[in-house]
Amino acid sequence: MNDTPEIQEGHNRIPKGWLVFFFAAIVFLIWYVVSYTPAISGWSFYKKYEQEMAAAAKTEKAVPASSYAGDEKAVSEGKEIYATNCAACHNADATGGIGPNLTAALKYGATENDLFTSVSKGRPNGMPGFLPQLGSDRISKLVAYLETLRKK
Repeated sequence: MNDTPEIQEGHNRIPKGWLVFFFAAIVFLIWYVVSYTPAISGWSFYKKYEQEMAAAAKTEKAVPASSYAGDEKAVSEGKEIYATNCAACHNADATGGIGPNLTAALKYGATENDLFTSVSKGRPNGMPGFLPQLGSDRISKLVAYLETLRKK
């Protein structure tokens, strides 16, 4: 007879499958921490990202594909590229938000080559380079669109 009203199951053992799972989870956790903690293994997502971007930059040349000034089809494609990639920082009407106002005087120049360089290589303090993502041709179309905004 039991002295307490609760059922006493202290004599039951844990199933062996649960013990194997428990210890396997501990081993996996230790392996994961050792493998993916930068202070221990030196692995870093940022290093891998930098290597991939450097490899992509080597394959793509930062030279304007051609001037699309006055080409309505290229300007409309540039507008779509702007809406997808640039409007988040420069606002949909290019009047500035996180990034500067693109319809006013620009710090790094407003010529076609200056705009191409700014978009392709980026600028300090926040402007990333978009050459690996967009390529020279799409950046040239974007620049053609930006030039139409500046002429308004």
